[in-house]
Parts: sequence; structure tokens; C-alpha cells
Amino acid sequence: MTNPTRREVLAAAAATLAGAGITAEAAASPASKATIPPVVHHVFFWLKNPRSTEDLARLLTGLRTLGAIETVRAIHIGVPADTEQRGVVDASYSASEILFFDDVAGQNAYQVHPIHQQFVKDCQHLWERVVVYDVQPAATN
Repeated sequence: MTNPTRREVLAAAAATLAGAGITAEAAASPASKATIPPVVHHVFFWLKNPRSTEDLARLLTGLRTLGAIETVRAIHIGVPADTEQRGVVDASYSASEILFFDDVAGQNAYQVHPIHQQFVKDCQHLWERVVVYDVQPAATN
């Protein structure tokens, strides 16, 4: 499997945002912050066999099932972008998912949802490492 071009990644991101009712312009516009679900669950996966296109395909297929969970407002699944490599860029992971939720309660419900539990059961043997970043808006003064 070849890495997608930057244009393909951007097109996929735009399609994901459009599917969630969020345009690239709205995502960048301060006036539209209310349209972007505020809680973000970003997960990075490192495969045990990073050169296995079959394992990557299985992981990506499993990740796609997570979009069916009721509390997931938008989902983006991808692989490292073919961007300029700089000291601050970590492209060592195999795949990532970004899920958007209305609130922490929605993210908590996702964690125990049968679809998520089945994904973990079906795919955990594929990865050697997982890193999760859960983000919510910072309080304003």
C-alpha cells in the first residue's frame, strides 16, 4: 500500500468534515467554533508488522466501524501524510483516528460501546503501541 499524497489526505479530510456538516472554511473560522464538536479523541497506532499492507488494511477496516457509534459526530481515519519531514514531525505511526464528540459523556459512552469493544477485540493483536490524546476546549478568562 502506498502512502497517500498530501492532496489525497487533504481531500479526504475535507470530505470527512463535509460529511459531518463542517466545511474546511468553517473549521478554520473562529465564528463557527460552535459547529465543530468540542471533544476530540485522537489515537495513533503502531502496527507490530508495520510493512504488512494486510495488517494495515485490517486495522483501517476496523477503525471505520467506529463511525457507526451514536455519540461519534465525525471521524477521520488516516495514515502519515507525505509532508515535509521536519524535526517536529513524527510520522512513525502506522495509522490514526480522530473522533469528535459533543461532550466527555459522549466519549465515555463510546469507550464502553459494543462496536468499540468489538474493534479492540478484533484488532488489538495487530498493534504494538497505541497513544491517545483526548482534547477539550480550554477555559477562557
